[in-house]
Amino acid sequence: MQRDGKYIYCIIASDYDVNLGAIGVGGRGDLVSTIGFDGLCMVVSDHPLSRFVVNPENMLAHQNVIEEVMKEFRSVLPIRFGTIAATPDEIRNLLNRRYSEFMELLKQFENKVELNVRGTWKSMVQIYQEIDHENVELHNIKAELEKIDDKDKRKLKIMEAGNLVEHALIKKKQQETEEIIDAFRRSVFEFKLNKTNGEAMFMNTAFLVNSGRDIEFDNIMADLGNKYEDRSDFVYTAQLPIFNFIDLKIFPEKWEL
Repeated sequence: MQRDGKYIYCIIASDYDVNLGAIGVGGRGDLVSTIGFDGLCMVVSDHPLSRFVVNPENMLAHQNVIEEVMKEFRSVLPIRFGTIAATPDEIRNLLNRRYSEFMELLKQFENKVELNVRGTWKSMVQIYQEIDHENVELHNIKAELEKIDDKDKRKLKIMEAGNLVEHALIKKKQQETEEIIDAFRRSVFEFKLNKTNGEAMFMNTAFLVNSGRDIEFDNIMADLGNKYEDRSDFVYTAQLPIFNFIDLKIFPEKWEL
C-alpha cells in the first residue's frame, strides 16, 4: 500500500484551520486544508509520496489552489510546484525553525499580487521593414551582395545579414518592452522580464503590484492599447500568485520531487 505525504501549495498566516474542499493536486479529490504552528500555516493536501506526475493538469491544480487561498488571505507565499513533505510533523518543525523568515516575507508581500503582460506585434512585415530602414550596416551588406558572384562568399554574406537582422530584432524587442514598462513604473513595485515565444512576441513581463490598484493598471493598459492600436496587441492576466517574485526552497531537499 502506497503511503501518502502532504503536498504543499503555499504559506499563510492564520489562527484558524482552512478548508478549501476536494480540489487537491493529483485528481483524487483530496481535501485541501492547513497544517499550522503558532499562527503560521502551510496549505496542504494528501498525495502519494512515491509518485508525482508533472503534467499541465497538476500544474493548473497547484495554481488554482493558491488562487483560492488568495481570495481569503491578503498575503500568500507560493511554494514551488511538486513539493511534498512526509508527515505533518515535518511541516510543523519547518514552520518552527523558519518562523521569523516566513512571517517577515508574509509582511513584505502583504496585499501584493502578480500581473503578467504580453505584447505581440501585429505585422512582422512592418517590423522587418523598420529594421531594414534603420540599419546602415545591413544596407552595406546588401550592396556588397550585388557585387559578389562567388556562391560561398554570397552564402557567408547572407548569413551575416541574417545575424544582423536577428540582433536588430532582439534590440527592437528590448526597446519597445522598455517603453511599455515606463508606463507602469509609478504603479508597480517591481517587474521581471520573462522569455518570449516566437518572433512576434516582443514582451512577456510580470509586474508586482498592490492588489488594490487594479483599476489604475486597467487604465494604463487601455491607454497603451490606444497608443499602439495599429502596431501591437496586448494581453494581460487577472491577479496571480507572486510566482515570479518569490522562490521558496523548502528543506530538507528530499521533499522536492
